[in-house]
Amino acid sequence: MSASSDGVALAVLGGAIRISTPFLFVSLGECLTEKSGRVNLGLEGTLVMGAMTGYGVAYLSHSPWLGIVAAGVVGGVLGALHAVLCARPRVNDVAVGIALMLFGVGLAFFIGKPLIDVTAPHLPALSLGWWSDSPALRSALQINALFVLGLILTALVVVLLKRTRWGLVLRTVGESADAARAMGYDVNRVRLLATVAGGFLGGIGGSFLSLYYPGGWSEGLSSGQGLMAVALVIFARWDPVRCLLASLLFGGASALGPALQSVGVTSGYYLFNAAPYILTLTIIVATSSRTRALGGQPAELRVAR
Repeated sequence: MSASSDGVALAVLGGAIRISTPFLFVSLGECLTEKSGRVNLGLEGTLVMGAMTGYGVAYLSHSPWLGIVAAGVVGGVLGALHAVLCARPRVNDVAVGIALMLFGVGLAFFIGKPLIDVTAPHLPALSLGWWSDSPALRSALQINALFVLGLILTALVVVLLKRTRWGLVLRTVGESADAARAMGYDVNRVRLLATVAGGFLGGIGGSFLSLYYPGGWSEGLSSGQGLMAVALVIFARWDPVRCLLASLLFGGASALGPALQSVGVTSGYYLFNAAPYILTLTIIVATSSRTRALGGQPAELRVAR
C-alpha cells in the first residue's frame, strides 16, 4: 500500500470516529423514539438548537460540559413539545416534525447571531495514538470524550431495551398501542418520555458540532445531519449496536472527500463530498417496498395516523 493510500485510510478512520459522534447521539435518540411507535423528523432542528445553545452556554459559563447539559435540556424541551402536539387527535407525526425542524433551525439562527464572532471553550480530546511516532496516526486516533460517552450510551440503550421492564413497556407500546392500553400502560406518557429522551440525545449531538468538530457556531453547521440520522436508524433496523456501526459508516463517507483532497486528489471532489447524501438516498430507495415490512420496524410506525 502506498504512502498516499495509507494517508487516505488514516484520514477516513479519523474522520469516521470524529464525524460519527453527532450521528450516533441523534440516531440513538431517534431509535428510542421510534421504538415507542413515533417518528420525530424535528431532530434536525433539535441538532441545530443544541449546537447553538451548547456554544452559547459554554461561552457564558466558560465550561463546555455545562454547554452540553444545556444543549440536552433544550433538546428535551423540543422533544416534549413534539410529543404533546402529536398526542392530540388526528395530528400527524411527520407534519409536526417538519414544523418543529423549521422552527428549531429558524430560532437557532435568530438567537445565535451574536455568537458567530465569539470564541467558546472546546471539549477536550483523548489521544489513543500516544504510542505511535506517526503524526498522522496520532491525529487519526485523537477522539473526543463524547464519542467514548456514545459508546457507553450504546451499551446502556441495549440493556435498557432488552433487559429492563421499562424497555419491555417501550417495545410493547411500539408494537401495539392497543395491547399496551389493555395492560394498563399510558401510551402517551411512554411516548412522551421516549421522545424527550430522544430530543435530549439529539441536543447533545448538536453540541458536539459547535464545541468540538467543526467547532464554532455558524448557520451552516449541521448540513442536514439530523435528517440523515433518521435514515440511519432505518438502515440500522432500529438496533442500537447497528446504529453505532452505521454512524461510523456515515462518518467515514463524510470524511472521504477531505481525505482525498489532503493527498492531492481534486477530481470529483464535490462528488465525494456528497457521499453521505448519496448513501442516505440509497438507503431510502433500498428499504422502500410495497410488499414487505422492514425487519425490526415497530409495528406502530406502519399505522397511519
